[in-house]
Amino acid sequence: MISRSTIDRVFETARVEEVIGEFVQLKKAGSNFKGLSPFVDEKSPSFMVSPVKQIWKDFSTGKGGNAISFLMEHEHYTYPEAIKWLAKKYNIEIEETEQSSEEKAQMNERESMFLVSTYAKDYFHDIMLNSNKGKAIGLSYFKERGFRDDIIKTFELGYCLDEWDAFTKAALAKGYDLKYLASTGLTIVKENRQFDRFKGRVLFPIHSMSGRILGFGGRILTADKKAAKYLNSPESDIYHKSKILYGLFQAKKEIAKQDNCYLVEGYTDVISFHQSGIENVVASSGTALTSDQIRLVNRLTKNITVLFDGDAAGIRASIRGIDLILEQGMNVKVVQFPDGEDPDSFAKSHSNEELKKYLEDSAQDFINFKVSLLLKDSNNDPIKKAGVIRDIVMSISKIPDGIQREVYVQECARIMDISERVLFSELAQIIAKGVQEKNKATRQQNNTQQDPNAPPPEYFLAQEQAQMGVVKGGVISLEKIDEISKFEKEIIKILLLHGNKETEFTEEIENEDEEGKVLLTSRKYNNNVSAEIYVHLQDDEMEFTNTIFQEIYTEIIHQLNQSEKLEINALVNHQNKEIASTVTSILMDEDEEKYQLSDWEGQNIEVKMALLSKQVNDVVFNLRRVLIGKKIEELIKEATGEIAIDLETVKGYTSLRIRLFEKLNRVV
Repeated sequence: MISRSTIDRVFETARVEEVIGEFVQLKKAGSNFKGLSPFVDEKSPSFMVSPVKQIWKDFSTGKGGNAISFLMEHEHYTYPEAIKWLAKKYNIEIEETEQSSEEKAQMNERESMFLVSTYAKDYFHDIMLNSNKGKAIGLSYFKERGFRDDIIKTFELGYCLDEWDAFTKAALAKGYDLKYLASTGLTIVKENRQFDRFKGRVLFPIHSMSGRILGFGGRILTADKKAAKYLNSPESDIYHKSKILYGLFQAKKEIAKQDNCYLVEGYTDVISFHQSGIENVVASSGTALTSDQIRLVNRLTKNITVLFDGDAAGIRASIRGIDLILEQGMNVKVVQFPDGEDPDSFAKSHSNEELKKYLEDSAQDFINFKVSLLLKDSNNDPIKKAGVIRDIVMSISKIPDGIQREVYVQECARIMDISERVLFSELAQIIAKGVQEKNKATRQQNNTQQDPNAPPPEYFLAQEQAQMGVVKGGVISLEKIDEISKFEKEIIKILLLHGNKETEFTEEIENEDEEGKVLLTSRKYNNNVSAEIYVHLQDDEMEFTNTIFQEIYTEIIHQLNQSEKLEINALVNHQNKEIASTVTSILMDEDEEKYQLSDWEGQNIEVKMALLSKQVNDVVFNLRRVLIGKKIEELIKEATGEIAIDLETVKGYTSLRIRLFEKLNRVV
C-alpha cells in the first residue's frame, strides 16, 4: 500500500488548476478558472476550478472534487492509480507501507507478471513493424484488413514469429524469469522445453481500464483446421476473461462523454469502429456477457447499445446478456446489422457518416427488438405467443426501478395487444416468486450456519409483501423527505462555510409567574457555530436521514473533538469519493452564488446577507419542525381500529411544533 506520508505529500504538492489544465483549457474568471466541461459537449463554459479551495465543479453534470477525483472521473483511474499519476507528475517518490511477507510476495508476483506482459506487448509490436517477417506477414494482414498506421499504434497490435520459441528466448535474454513467462501463459513449459503460446499469430493486447497489459488475444493466419482461430491468454492472477472488456481503455473517455457504450463481439469490430470515428465501443471478446463486464461499463454510463450480427442463431445465444444489463439498472438499446454483415464488415463497406446514421436510425428499445425476434418463432401459435409474453415480462422483472418497469409493461401491452392488468399480474407473480426463492435460500443458509443474529421469519414476510406492493400503514411523502434533506444539507453547508466562526446567539428562557403564565426572557452568549449546532442536535438526539450527510457530519464532529478546528481540506481530499464530491459540490455552489451576487453588486444592487446566528437557528428549528410533523403523521398512521391514537403524545408534539413556528417568526 502507498504510505500515508506519500499521499500527504501528493495532496500538499498537487495544484488542481495545473492537473486539470493538462486536460481542459482554462481561462481566468475572477479568483477562479472556467472552461468547457470535459464530460459533455457544450458551447458555454460551466466547468469551474477554484485555486484557493483546490477544488473543481462541473455545473453541467454536477460532478466535482479535488485533483484526485478529477483523475478518477476523467481518466477513470482507481484511487491508488490517481495518486501514482500525480506522484509521477510532481516527481514524488512513492513509499510503500510495511507489508507482511505473504502480501509482499503476492504483490511482487503480480507486478512481475505485469512487467513481463508489458515487455511482450512491446516485443510483438516491434517485431511486426521492424522485422522482415513481421512486416511481410503480421503487418500485411492488418493492412489487408484496412487498418491505418495510427489505429495499429493506438491498439498496439503485434505479431509473434512463426518459430517455436523466438519470443521466449528473447525474453530470457532480457533477464525475465521463465516462471512469470509461464504464469502469464506467454510461454508453455513442458518438461525441459519451452514454446511460444502465440506462435505465428497476430496479437491484440488486452488492457485494463488504466492501460496495464493483462493478456493477449491471438488470431491464427494459416488454414490449420486443428488449431483454434482465436487463442486467448489463460486465466491468471492478472487476467480474468469474464472481468475484462476489450477496448475499454481506449474507449472510456468517449463512453463517458457520449453517455453511451456500443457493445460488440470481436477485436476487429472495435478497431474498425474506432477507425470510422466511433470510439465509444468495447467487445466481450467472444465470451457470454457477464455481470462483472457490465459493471465496468456502469462506471462510465447507464446506457448500452448492443450490436448484433445478422446471424439469427448468434442473436438468440447473445440476447440472454440483455437481462443481465437490465438487472444492473441500465438502459438497453439494440442494433441489428443486415444479413451477412457484422460491425467490422459494415464499417468497412460504408462511410463514417453512413455508419453513424445507421446506428442512430436502427437503434431500438430492447422490448421492440425482443418482441419482433421472438414472434417470428411463434407463427401465430397462441401457446407460443403466451410464452413470448412471459419471456418479455421476465426481462422486465429484472429492472430494479419500479417506474421504469411500469412504462415497459405499458409498452409491451401496446405491442402485444394484451391488457396491462394481465401483464402486471404476471409481473407481480414473477417478482414475488423471485423474492420468495431468494429469502428461502437465505433462511436455509442461516439455519445451516445457526446465525443467532439472523432476521426472524417475519422480516422475510414483510419484505415479500413490500416487493408485491402489500405495504401496511403508509410512507412518508417524497416532498417530506426532500424537505428534510434540504435542511440537512443546509446544516452541512453552514458547518463547512462557518463552522470555525464564533458569533452571538440568543437563548430564550421560559419561566412561569405566580399565576402560572409563561414568561419569556432572553440571554445572549457567544459560541462557535459548530458547537452550537452540535449542542442542538445532541439535545434532540437527531441523526441525519441522508446517509452521506450523516457521514460528513460524523467526520466534522470527529475533527472538532480532535483539534477543536474544522479542516475543510481533509474532507475535500477524503478517500471516500462520495464525501469528497458532496463537500466539493456544496463549496463550489457557494462560489457560484457569490459569482452571481458580484454581478448584482456591480449594478449597485444592495445584497443583504442573513445574520449567521439567524441562519443557524432557522435551519435547526425548521429541521425540528419537519421531523416533529413526520412523527405526528407516523403516530396517526400506526393507529388502527384496535389501537387508539395516543392523543396525549400527539398533543405534546403538536404543542412543541407550534412553539417552533413561534420561535421561527421571532428569530432576528
